[in-house]
Amino acid sequence: MSKLMRAPRECGSWYWDLYEVASPGLESALSTAARMTDVLTRLELLTPTALEYRWHVMDVGTTGFTTTLALSQPLGDASLPDRLLGSRPVAFPAAEIGEVNVIGTGTWIDAGGQPQTEPQLIDLSVSPAPTGLAAELSVHHDIWGWYDFSGRPHPEVYRHNAPRLATAIKELSSVLGLPPEPGEPTYFGSATPDGLATPDAYDDGLGPDLTSRL
Repeated sequence: MSKLMRAPRECGSWYWDLYEVASPGLESALSTAARMTDVLTRLELLTPTALEYRWHVMDVGTTGFTTTLALSQPLGDASLPDRLLGSRPVAFPAAEIGEVNVIGTGTWIDAGGQPQTEPQLIDLSVSPAPTGLAAELSVHHDIWGWYDFSGRPHPEVYRHNAPRLATAIKELSSVLGLPPEPGEPTYFGSATPDGLATPDAYDDGLGPDLTSRL
């Protein structure tokens, strides 16, 4: 059960353009996802349970179909690409898989130092597009920033969790062989190379109240 408020848009995201360091295609994308997930699982930020992916037809667009595949084998299993392709909608024999999202749970640390389990604590996706492989990490919760969504500082939560996110970004960059590009700012936050930017405080010491859009 979810214990945290989740923003409808990301609070921060990090994008790796892997065109020069990895081959395009589904097999390469899943191999990359496996390497990234190994890091995130070791850091207790993402334990994968399923894959979610949309189907597209080249030069036509989306089919409107999204498949969710429960994981009964490791992401690096050689038979996994065939399992994904075997779920192609029969009405679209030419459809190909677009972005693959890794779904799972992660652990965050509350103000008292106690670990808590949260679904989709970290969002991870890989794109097998023939134009070039890419990967993206994003977060949708306030535990990674100095302020909560209502604008109140929560320094204990921040200190327990923000360094873990910074470590994940650093280790993923090492595994992938290049640093990420921080994503575009949203209403809910802005990414820096190693975490979330801290907004300027108001005169009362509070940050922006974002709860109206949650």
